[in-house]
Amino acid sequence: MDRPTARHALLVVAHPRHDSLTAQVAGHLRARIEDAGGTVDLLDLYAERFDPRLTPADEPDSEDREKRYSPEVHAHMDRIAAADEILVVFPVWWFAPPAAVKGWIDRVWNYGFAYGRSRPRLAGKRMRWIGLAGGPAEEYGKTGLGAALDLQLRAGVSEFCGITDASVRLLHGTELSGVPHALRPERARQVMAAAEEALSS
Repeated sequence: MDRPTARHALLVVAHPRHDSLTAQVAGHLRARIEDAGGTVDLLDLYAERFDPRLTPADEPDSEDREKRYSPEVHAHMDRIAAADEILVVFPVWWFAPPAAVKGWIDRVWNYGFAYGRSRPRLAGKRMRWIGLAGGPAEEYGKTGLGAALDLQLRAGVSEFCGITDASVRLLHGTELSGVPHALRPERARQVMAAAEEALSS
């Protein structure tokens, strides 16, 4: 992995099982970043019991750009602000990120912090969305579902919040239950290599 300078990454992972391939990919990326001299703040949404439900305390108020949101949300905002790059590793369920990721965006990427200012606070950061998709790339391309995910996450979240160095990479064929046991380690290595490529691009 060719990285010019040591950077601080916020690595967000969203999967309920610690032994999942999603968690393994996140762990692999963390190791690669640290091997290159960077630092990582691991934000495991499930392990930290992040509540994705939007309540009135965290509802955006377009008339109050300085609104104080809940302490939990402000703590997450601080972690985003401290990062040079943001990596979100998630399984693709029903052709979308899990509810935990959607709720994290709803609550934390809020008005006055992530958007709603003439000079975006998150501009200059780097963001990579890395989704583990069970289906083949051909299916996502034929139906337009891959393009829809890219538009939603890269344009609808990252770029809307001023992060122009953003990309969405889907790692296909990650459903290992249908793969013979003898072939699973090689398939997992292929997924790790694709994730590392996504990180480096």
